[in-house]
Amino acid sequence: MQQWVSMPSLKTASSDVPAGIVVFLVALPLCLGIALASGAPLFSGIIAGIIGGIVVTIFSGSELSVSGPAAGLASIVAAAITAVGDYPVFLMAVVLAGGIQLAIALMRAGTLGNFIPHCVIKGMLAAIGITIVLKQIPHAVGYASQFLDEDVFLHGAPWLHVLAHPLEALNASVVQPGAIAITLVCLGILIAWELPPIRGTRWSGILPGALVAVVAGTLMNLAFRAFAPEWALTAERQHLVAIPVLDSIAAAGSLITLPDFGAITRPDVWTIAFTIAAIASIETVLCVEATDKMDPQRRIADVNRELRAQGIGNLSSGLVGGLPITAVIVRSSANVYSGAKTRTSAFVHGLLLLLAVLLIPLLLNEIPLACLAAVLLMVGYKLSSIKLIRSVWREGFAQFVPFIVTVAVIVATDILVGVGTGLLVSVFFLMRAYHRSAMTLAHEGSNYLLRLNKDMSFVHKSKLKETLRRVPDNSFLIVDGIKALYIDHDIYETLKDFEVAAKHRGITMEYHHYFGKEGTARGRLSPASA
Repeated sequence: MQQWVSMPSLKTASSDVPAGIVVFLVALPLCLGIALASGAPLFSGIIAGIIGGIVVTIFSGSELSVSGPAAGLASIVAAAITAVGDYPVFLMAVVLAGGIQLAIALMRAGTLGNFIPHCVIKGMLAAIGITIVLKQIPHAVGYASQFLDEDVFLHGAPWLHVLAHPLEALNASVVQPGAIAITLVCLGILIAWELPPIRGTRWSGILPGALVAVVAGTLMNLAFRAFAPEWALTAERQHLVAIPVLDSIAAAGSLITLPDFGAITRPDVWTIAFTIAAIASIETVLCVEATDKMDPQRRIADVNRELRAQGIGNLSSGLVGGLPITAVIVRSSANVYSGAKTRTSAFVHGLLLLLAVLLIPLLLNEIPLACLAAVLLMVGYKLSSIKLIRSVWREGFAQFVPFIVTVAVIVATDILVGVGTGLLVSVFFLMRAYHRSAMTLAHEGSNYLLRLNKDMSFVHKSKLKETLRRVPDNSFLIVDGIKALYIDHDIYETLKDFEVAAKHRGITMEYHHYFGKEGTARGRLSPASA
């Protein structure tokens, strides 16, 4: 049972509880926003966040990753709900996806994530950091609601117009001076918390900068409302957190939707289930790998156990009306950089989501999104800092190119496409290095030594041919295969063909340790003599 369940501990509560509060504040609007983008009931995002925080954490294989509804699944969920035509039918697909993830974990297929190069993981983190910054700028400057669409913001005229004409944008009320002021003050607090005079104090560990920033920003907005209404951020313009307000605790039951179990026989439901399970599993593995890299203690999570936890989480979420769940990098990053030590912080964030919607929705709805934007801007900066880029650059061209390609493709498309592209580029450089270092040719006078430096396969055939062409006529050539435990048949045929040419060019060939034997031949090679 110990391998399945790990209950949160209070040993590091002084660090984990404040970090959990920060993650809760970050997760709250994300849960609602992802539900909105998915075309699902808003409360379904909250349910997924609660399940991800409480249920998944208990079964998780990672100490610092945080689970919940993921933006990467929003488009898939939206298309799936439209395709099946009924949300309870879609929930059945979520339940099945959880079961499929459990099967993947039991087959221990999660270790496939270990084959992703570190440069690609670093590129993913940097790209996510850049994406976080871009997506939070509208909230940071208080964009009017009609400009909050991401595509319009990133690629349309409002974005370019505000950059080119900031004063005009202010005058036109496209952005809010109050939001900018709150963002700047919150950023100032967050930066100050990183400075040695404050970071070295005992109370800075108890009160994380993100929490102080959120409280300060909320109080600023209340002051604006009382003394400068034109600067105040309002819910009407979608500048404040917005969660459902329940009349009673019992009313929460009315927001829960049960799956349609009769849909289990529908082929389209199973197709959606496999799609969700595959993408959610990949995103989870990537997030866990990235979180391990950010962990100050460099702990290595059990990925198969994490997938098992995600399967249980999706089963639970689907049964009570929630969205699909994955480990999510934004919340995990905020968790790490807020000083979390163990899984207790993720559990606290889930518990707070539950208590918040039940007890204090009106209070939470006073928090400006600009506060949360400031927190996420700092997270984004830390993920994509110049220091990181420089460190990868110093690792060499073969590391930097996959890194920068991963960053560019993720920012332009999505995580899975970017990671896949970066992986292909990494494989190209790997094959290039493997190809180049496979053999060396040295000579002294007319005596030549061709050393096979590693196992030889068909991918080395062109390199071998190129190298053999460099051996001049009337010379003596030794082929040394002592380091090659395996020699592919294509390599054998290439050397055999060269022997025929060597006979006519006056080249004497001698084989050392070729297939474990030694021999001399003029224009002749056979497995027996080799």
